[in-house]
Amino acid sequence: MATGNHSPVTEFILAGLTERPDLQLPLFLLFLGIFVVTAAGNLGLITLIGLSAPLHTPMYFFLTNLSFIDFCYSSVTTPKMLVGFVAGTNSISYPACMAQLYFFIVFVISDGFMLTLMAYDRYVAICHPLLYSTIMSPRACSVLVAGVYTTGSLCAAVHTACMLRLSFCRKNIINHYFCDIRPLLALSCSRTDINELVVFASGGFNTVTTSVGILSSYARILACVLRIGSGRGRVKALGTCSSHIAAIVLFFGAGAFMYLKPFSGDSTGEGRVCSLFYTTAVPMLNPLIYSLRNQNVRDALRKILRRNIFSGLDPY
Repeated sequence: MATGNHSPVTEFILAGLTERPDLQLPLFLLFLGIFVVTAAGNLGLITLIGLSAPLHTPMYFFLTNLSFIDFCYSSVTTPKMLVGFVAGTNSISYPACMAQLYFFIVFVISDGFMLTLMAYDRYVAICHPLLYSTIMSPRACSVLVAGVYTTGSLCAAVHTACMLRLSFCRKNIINHYFCDIRPLLALSCSRTDINELVVFASGGFNTVTTSVGILSSYARILACVLRIGSGRGRVKALGTCSSHIAAIVLFFGAGAFMYLKPFSGDSTGEGRVCSLFYTTAVPMLNPLIYSLRNQNVRDALRKILRRNIFSGLDPY
């Protein structure tokens, strides 16, 4: 088969989650509610951090970017899925499909590296507190965050370029609710060996890099915490990491299950369920985790609410 970046297929049809008409409205309402909570939670957390001066630290600067990324990659997939529930047939043009693929990969990879960066931030804060402001200076934080977005953009460009070289000759029904790598490869009438190799190489590199960064940071944190004399001090030090650890488990658990498995053993139903958790549950839960488990965020929220309530009651 000839390959190239031209495809006879001008649009794809997204199969969605289910073909049962009786489930369309309940699923629409469910995922609309999840998306609203996701948007409100992440944008609310960004706003809260911006308004609260005590939260203007490197840790919360990274958290702001994590919330932005979570909101963006949820927005890349969920609105199109909601359209499919109400429209019946959910078509997407070839360029829009490639764009959705690109931006989804950008934000998902950026999410993983942002969590790694946050682990490094916790390591510096706990193990080198006297040098924290020097190491994590505003300039250094900006450079690190720029590196995260650059890595995500470059990886996404490679995956999208590899997808553009494939031909889609006849079939145009994507057995998924968004344009993801595996469902698109299943439709191609070209050889996909290079694409599959890129998926495993990129996935392996990103997983190993982020895992080594996170595990080495927390290994050093644990070694440092064990040297603290008081049990209360140990609990306090580890408590600052609990929200981040929960976010890591959610993100990397779903991501490893979703992408680091053989193509021959891919199950469509299993992939959709895991994708749903990855694209809807994780970005919704992250702001809840950081709000409920982070005392500083809760205190900042109380202060802002109290200030707004009292200012509303003051007639002068």
